[in-house]
Amino acid sequence: MIRKPEVLSKKLGLEFKNPRLFKMALTHRSADAKNNERLEFLGDSVLGFVIAEKLYDKFPAASEGVLSRFRASLVNQESLAGLARELNLGDYLILGSGELKSGGFRRDSILSDALEAIIGALNNDQGIEKSRQWILQLFAERIEKITLDNWLKDPKTRLQEYMQSRKLELPDYNLLTMSGQPHEQTFQIECRISLIAQAATGKGSSRKKAEQTAAEEMLKILEKENK
Repeated sequence: MIRKPEVLSKKLGLEFKNPRLFKMALTHRSADAKNNERLEFLGDSVLGFVIAEKLYDKFPAASEGVLSRFRASLVNQESLAGLARELNLGDYLILGSGELKSGGFRRDSILSDALEAIIGALNNDQGIEKSRQWILQLFAERIEKITLDNWLKDPKTRLQEYMQSRKLELPDYNLLTMSGQPHEQTFQIECRISLIAQAATGKGSSRKKAEQTAAEEMLKILEKENK
Protein backbone atom coordinates (compact mmCIF):
# COMPACT_ATOMS: atom_id res chain seq x y z
CA MET A 1 0.00 0.00 0.00
CA ILE A 2 1.39 3.41 -1.02
CA ARG A 3 1.64 5.79 1.93
CA LYS A 4 0.16 9.28 1.74
CA PRO A 5 2.45 12.08 0.46
CA GLU A 6 1.55 14.36 3.38
CA VAL A 7 3.01 11.81 5.80
CA LEU A 8 6.35 11.95 3.97
CA SER A 9 6.22 15.74 3.72
CA LYS A 10 5.86 16.00 7.49
CA LYS A 11 8.65 13.47 8.01
CA LEU A 12 10.96 15.53 5.79
CA GLY A 13 10.13 18.71 7.69
CA LEU A 14 8.54 20.30 4.64
CA GLU A 15 5.24 22.13 4.42
CA PHE A 16 4.21 22.85 0.85
CA LYS A 17 2.04 25.80 -0.04
CA ASN A 18 0.97 23.78 -3.08
CA PRO A 19 0.75 20.10 -1.97
CA ARG A 20 0.04 19.04 -5.55
CA LEU A 21 3.63 19.88 -6.45
CA PHE A 22 4.90 17.48 -3.83
CA LYS A 23 2.57 14.72 -5.00
CA MET A 24 3.76 15.27 -8.57
CA ALA A 25 7.37 14.94 -7.40
CA LEU A 26 6.55 11.43 -6.20
CA THR A 27 4.72 10.43 -9.39
CA HIS A 28 6.62 8.32 -11.91
CA ARG A 29 5.87 8.62 -15.63
CA SER A 30 4.48 5.07 -15.58
CA ALA A 31 1.61 6.26 -13.38
CA ASP A 32 0.50 9.55 -14.90
CA ALA A 33 1.17 11.99 -17.72
CA LYS A 34 1.56 14.63 -14.99
CA ASN A 35 4.73 13.17 -13.52
CA ASN A 36 8.00 14.20 -11.90
CA GLU A 37 10.27 14.38 -14.98
CA ARG A 38 10.25 18.18 -15.33
CA LEU A 39 10.63 18.66 -11.58
CA GLU A 40 13.55 16.21 -11.59
CA PHE A 41 15.22 18.25 -14.35
CA LEU A 42 14.91 21.40 -12.25
CA GLY A 43 15.91 19.71 -9.00
CA ASP A 44 19.03 18.25 -10.58
CA SER A 45 20.23 21.75 -11.49
CA VAL A 46 19.36 23.25 -8.10
CA LEU A 47 21.07 20.40 -6.26
CA GLY A 48 24.20 20.64 -8.39
CA PHE A 49 24.45 24.39 -7.80
CA VAL A 50 23.91 24.25 -4.03
CA ILE A 51 26.43 21.44 -3.55
CA ALA A 52 28.97 23.14 -5.84
CA GLU A 53 28.61 26.41 -3.91
CA LYS A 54 29.05 24.66 -0.56
CA LEU A 55 32.16 22.79 -1.73
CA TYR A 56 33.61 25.97 -3.25
CA ASP A 57 33.29 27.71 0.12
CA LYS A 58 34.49 24.75 2.20
CA PHE A 59 37.61 24.00 0.15
CA PRO A 60 39.16 27.32 -0.98
CA ALA A 61 42.44 25.62 -1.91
CA ALA A 62 40.88 22.81 -3.99
CA SER A 63 41.28 22.84 -7.76
CA GLU A 64 38.36 22.71 -10.19
CA GLY A 65 39.08 19.04 -10.86
CA VAL A 66 39.00 18.11 -7.18
CA LEU A 67 35.80 20.10 -6.61
CA SER A 68 34.20 18.33 -9.57
CA ARG A 69 35.11 14.93 -8.11
CA PHE A 70 33.76 15.98 -4.71
CA ARG A 71 30.46 17.01 -6.28
CA ALA A 72 30.25 13.83 -8.37
CA SER A 73 30.76 11.71 -5.25
CA LEU A 74 27.81 13.42 -3.56
CA VAL A 75 25.21 13.78 -6.30
CA ASN A 76 25.63 10.63 -8.36
CA GLN A 77 22.71 8.24 -8.80
CA GLU A 78 24.00 5.72 -6.25
CA SER A 79 24.48 8.36 -3.55
CA LEU A 80 21.05 9.94 -4.15
CA ALA A 81 19.33 6.55 -4.14
CA GLY A 82 21.05 5.78 -0.83
CA LEU A 83 19.66 8.99 0.68
CA ALA A 84 16.22 8.19 -0.73
CA ARG A 85 16.32 4.77 0.96
CA GLU A 86 17.27 6.36 4.28
CA LEU A 87 14.13 8.47 3.93
CA ASN A 88 12.05 5.39 2.94
CA LEU A 89 11.08 7.28 -0.20
CA GLY A 90 10.14 4.08 -2.02
CA ASP A 91 7.13 3.62 0.28
CA TYR A 92 5.59 6.84 -1.06
CA LEU A 93 6.30 6.63 -4.79
CA ILE A 94 3.33 6.65 -7.14
CA LEU A 95 4.13 4.07 -9.82
CA GLY A 96 2.25 2.37 -12.64
CA SER A 97 1.26 -1.25 -12.19
CA GLY A 98 4.17 -2.50 -14.30
CA GLU A 99 6.77 -0.68 -12.24
CA LEU A 100 5.10 -1.79 -9.02
CA LYS A 101 5.27 -5.42 -10.07
CA SER A 102 8.90 -5.16 -11.19
CA GLY A 103 9.99 -3.46 -7.96
CA GLY A 104 10.49 0.02 -9.34
CA PHE A 105 10.28 1.46 -5.82
CA ARG A 106 13.69 -0.15 -5.18
CA ARG A 107 15.39 0.98 -8.39
CA ASP A 108 18.24 3.49 -8.03
CA SER A 109 17.21 5.55 -11.05
CA ILE A 110 13.61 5.97 -9.88
CA LEU A 111 14.60 6.75 -6.28
CA SER A 112 17.27 9.30 -7.23
CA ASP A 113 14.97 10.99 -9.76
CA ALA A 114 12.23 11.30 -7.13
CA LEU A 115 14.61 12.89 -4.63
CA GLU A 116 15.71 15.45 -7.22
CA ALA A 117 12.07 16.05 -8.14
CA ILE A 118 11.28 16.85 -4.49
CA ILE A 119 14.06 19.46 -4.59
CA GLY A 120 12.59 20.87 -7.80
CA ALA A 121 9.12 21.00 -6.25
CA LEU A 122 10.46 22.72 -3.15
CA ASN A 123 12.27 25.28 -5.28
CA ASN A 124 9.08 26.02 -7.22
CA ASP A 125 7.03 26.22 -4.05
CA GLN A 126 9.32 28.20 -1.75
CA GLY A 127 12.39 29.36 -3.67
CA ILE A 128 16.12 28.77 -3.75
CA GLU A 129 16.87 29.75 -0.13
CA LYS A 130 14.51 27.15 1.32
CA SER A 131 15.86 24.61 -1.16
CA ARG A 132 19.44 25.40 -0.14
CA GLN A 133 18.58 25.07 3.54
CA TRP A 134 16.96 21.66 3.07
CA ILE A 135 19.65 20.30 0.74
CA LEU A 136 22.49 21.26 3.08
CA GLN A 137 20.64 19.70 6.00
CA LEU A 138 20.07 16.53 3.96
CA PHE A 139 23.71 16.27 2.85
CA ALA A 140 25.35 17.61 6.03
CA GLU A 141 26.80 14.30 7.21
CA ARG A 142 28.13 13.35 3.78
CA ILE A 143 29.70 16.76 3.20
CA GLU A 144 31.31 16.63 6.65
CA LYS A 145 33.05 13.34 5.77
CA ILE A 146 34.76 14.77 2.68
CA THR A 147 38.33 15.88 3.28
CA LEU A 148 41.12 16.97 0.96
CA ASP A 149 43.39 14.33 2.51
CA ASN A 150 41.13 11.56 1.21
CA TRP A 151 41.12 12.97 -2.32
CA LEU A 152 44.85 13.62 -2.48
CA LYS A 153 45.48 9.88 -2.34
CA ASP A 154 46.89 8.40 -5.53
CA PRO A 155 44.40 6.96 -8.08
CA LYS A 156 45.28 3.30 -7.42
CA THR A 157 44.58 3.72 -3.70
CA ARG A 158 41.32 5.56 -4.34
CA LEU A 159 40.13 2.90 -6.80
CA GLN A 160 41.12 0.08 -4.44
CA GLU A 161 39.25 1.71 -1.53
CA TYR A 162 36.23 2.25 -3.80
CA MET A 163 36.07 -1.46 -4.56
CA GLN A 164 36.77 -2.50 -0.97
CA SER A 165 33.95 -0.29 0.32
CA ARG A 166 31.57 -2.28 -1.89
CA LYS A 167 33.10 -5.62 -0.84
CA LEU A 168 34.13 -6.34 -4.45
CA GLU A 169 37.26 -7.87 -5.95
CA LEU A 170 40.26 -5.56 -6.21
CA PRO A 171 41.16 -4.02 -9.61
CA ASP A 172 43.14 -6.20 -12.00
CA TYR A 173 46.10 -4.63 -13.83
CA ASN A 174 47.57 -6.31 -16.93
CA LEU A 175 50.56 -5.32 -19.03
CA LEU A 176 49.48 -4.79 -22.64
CA THR A 177 52.69 -3.52 -24.26
CA MET A 178 56.23 -2.50 -23.35
CA SER A 179 58.20 -0.58 -25.97
CA GLY A 180 61.30 1.55 -26.37
CA GLN A 181 64.93 1.31 -25.31
CA PRO A 182 65.77 0.02 -21.81
CA HIS A 183 66.49 3.55 -20.56
CA GLU A 184 63.39 5.05 -22.21
CA GLN A 185 60.61 2.52 -22.09
CA THR A 186 56.86 3.08 -22.35
CA PHE A 187 54.45 0.75 -20.59
CA GLN A 188 50.77 0.35 -21.45
CA ILE A 189 48.58 -1.13 -18.72
CA GLU A 190 44.96 -2.28 -18.78
CA CYS A 191 42.80 -1.93 -15.68
CA ARG A 192 39.66 -4.01 -15.23
CA ILE A 193 37.11 -4.17 -12.39
CA SER A 194 34.13 -6.43 -11.77
CA LEU A 195 31.63 -3.54 -11.67
CA ILE A 196 31.72 -2.74 -15.39
CA ALA A 197 32.75 -4.47 -18.61
CA GLN A 198 34.69 -1.51 -19.97
CA ALA A 199 38.45 -1.55 -19.43
CA ALA A 200 40.64 1.49 -18.82
CA THR A 201 44.16 1.86 -20.19
CA GLY A 202 47.10 3.98 -19.15
CA LYS A 203 50.65 4.67 -20.35
CA GLY A 204 53.73 5.62 -18.38
CA SER A 205 57.53 5.52 -18.25
CA SER A 206 57.26 2.78 -15.63
CA ARG A 207 54.78 0.04 -14.92
CA LYS A 208 53.77 1.80 -11.69
CA LYS A 209 53.07 5.10 -13.47
CA ALA A 210 51.07 3.33 -16.18
CA GLU A 211 48.97 1.57 -13.52
CA GLN A 212 48.27 4.92 -11.81
CA THR A 213 47.17 6.42 -15.14
CA ALA A 214 44.92 3.43 -15.86
CA ALA A 215 43.40 3.69 -12.38
CA GLU A 216 42.72 7.41 -12.92
CA GLU A 217 40.97 6.62 -16.21
CA MET A 218 38.86 3.96 -14.49
CA LEU A 219 37.82 6.44 -11.81
CA LYS A 220 36.70 8.84 -14.56
CA ILE A 221 34.65 6.06 -16.17
CA LEU A 222 33.00 5.31 -12.82
CA GLU A 223 32.17 8.99 -12.32
CA LYS A 224 30.40 9.07 -15.71
CA GLU A 225 28.58 5.81 -14.95
CA ASN A 226 27.31 7.21 -11.63
CA LYS A 227 26.06 10.53 -12.97
